[in-house]
Amino acid sequence: MAGHTQTGHRTDRDPIVRRIAERRAQLGLSESALSTRAAMSPRYLQHLLDAGPEFDPGGLVRVAAALDLTYQELLEGRRDPPPGQPDAAARPVLAHLSTEECWDKLGTHGVGRIAVPVQPGPAVLPVNYLVDSGTIVYRTGAGDAAEPAPGEGVSFQVDQIDDRLSRGWSVLLTGTAERVDDPAQSDVLAARAPEPWAGGNRPVWIRIRPKNVTGRRIDTE
Repeated sequence: MAGHTQTGHRTDRDPIVRRIAERRAQLGLSESALSTRAAMSPRYLQHLLDAGPEFDPGGLVRVAAALDLTYQELLEGRRDPPPGQPDAAARPVLAHLSTEECWDKLGTHGVGRIAVPVQPGPAVLPVNYLVDSGTIVYRTGAGDAAEPAPGEGVSFQVDQIDDRLSRGWSVLLTGTAERVDDPAQSDVLAARAPEPWAGGNRPVWIRIRPKNVTGRRIDTE
C-alpha cells in the first residue's frame, strides 16, 4: 500500500515541480527568492516539493501566488498555453508545400499575422483575412499599425499547430501592400467578410499581392 501511495505522489508532484522550475526561470527567481516570496524557509519549500500537493495544499497556494499563478494553473498548467510546449514527435517529417497546397491551406478566410515594417522594428499583428483572386485582403482602421504604406513590402503568415500530435503546417507570403480605394470593391469585400474579432470601425481594406508563397508541413512517419 505504501508503495502505491508514494508512486501516486510522484506522479502528481513531477509536473508541479517542472512548472515551478519553468516559472522561476521565466521570472528570474532563485529557489531562495521564491521561498522568501512564499513566506517559508528554503528547507520547507524543498520538503513541500518532494512530498507533493497532499502534504500542504495551503503551502502550494502560497507558492502559486509567489509565482503570479493561480493554484489551478500550478496544479494543471495553463488552459491556453502557447503552441509548441509538448515534446516533438519521435520521428518528425518536414515537407515543403507546393504553391497550390499553400493556397488550399489558406482556404477562403481565416486569421493570420501581418508583419509591417515600422520603427524600431517590424510589428506582427493578427488580422482577419480573405483570399481574393490570388491575393490576401484584410481591413483595419485608418492610421492603425496594421496599415502599411502603399507599395511597402510586407509578410503574411498563417499556421495551424496540433500540440497533442506534434504536427502542423505554416504558410508564408511575402509581397507588397496596397490600399483598396475603390468603394465598390470595398463593399464587395465587406459583404463576404465576417466581422473582425477585434471589433470597432475598420473601414480601410488592405490588399497583399504576393511575390512568393511558401509553406511547410510537419508530420510523423
